[in-house]
Amino acid sequence: MERSAQEELSALAAIFCGPGEWEVLSRSETDGTVFRILTKAEGLTDADVPLELVFHLPVNYPSCLPAISVTSEHLTRAQCAAVKEKLLEQAENLLSEPMVHELVLWVQQNLRHILNQPEMGSGSGKCTFAASTAVDDGLWITLLHLDHMRAKTKYVKTVEKWASDLKLTGRLMFMGVPDSSENFQNRCGLKWKEMQREND
Repeated sequence: MERSAQEELSALAAIFCGPGEWEVLSRSETDGTVFRILTKAEGLTDADVPLELVFHLPVNYPSCLPAISVTSEHLTRAQCAAVKEKLLEQAENLLSEPMVHELVLWVQQNLRHILNQPEMGSGSGKCTFAASTAVDDGLWITLLHLDHMRAKTKYVKTVEKWASDLKLTGRLMFMGVPDSSENFQNRCGLKWKEMQREND
């Protein structure tokens, strides 16, 4: 890693010195450095939105762009993707110079404007991803647990609508006490097959 990048990492550690604000996730002479910065920026409702920014600085950084991941429990997946896209656009303007602190300052000042764009909805879905040192945004896994479901059909339709609106794929699983004769028959059939297998 270039000397300017090493100096930048030291400066960032000094700037983001609050509890949990800064964490190095991995460091390698071949893959570079991955670290996380926790910060806040003003959202649409004037309230601060917590942001988790993960940067992957390759070994030839700042001659090439860092990989960036944006997550927040207060933003939808689409909003996180839009923030990431704008950060990468901004990073292109800063190529060949240390840029991480500039990018953090930029997102703190511009988050409200990004979220205010017409294509950005104010949905309540949360933007999350599995805890990992990887910055790849290709696979997202989310588990939605509904407890005490009174109107199963209504819940299923709501979840299907969310999946359709967000262009997600997934599975619905029903666990616990069977609530329909069909479900009960399926469970009994499964047990019967298992018992039959044991007797064979």
